[in-house]
Amino acid sequence: MFRGVFEHQIDAKGRTSLPAKLRDTLVGAYDERLILTTALDACLHAYPVREWEALEAALAKRNPMEPGVKTLMRLYVAPAQEVTLDRLGRLLVPPSLRTHAGLEKDVVWAGMVKVIELWSADGWRKAQDEARTAVDSAELTRVLGELRQG
Repeated sequence: MFRGVFEHQIDAKGRTSLPAKLRDTLVGAYDERLILTTALDACLHAYPVREWEALEAALAKRNPMEPGVKTLMRLYVAPAQEVTLDRLGRLLVPPSLRTHAGLEKDVVWAGMVKVIELWSADGWRKAQDEARTAVDSAELTRVLGELRQG
């Protein structure tokens, strides 16, 4: 399971390091490959290949003409690209994906259980501020209660 928030940088070539704790989880439970794709927010999602393949298999069972499925395929599956960590734990973020997430210098990696989010530092701060403003404590309490029971 991926957890934690880590600040890093991305260089002019688009390389950034996967934080050691996230890398240890990735390599220990999967391998050194990730699928990067555009998220519906202004960030990227990084999936271990096995988790991504499970998502693709579930999507393949759906009607591709269904509007929600078609949109998900166009916005989430089509831009997906496989990247491999180098021996230093770095990965190259393709230019089109960097543009989507506004990745220029300071970046934030956020572990989200089975997926990792990659944000610009400013984008992450804005998303956190929006989440805190919109938080419905009763709804969060209900979800946490369900998780503890299930």
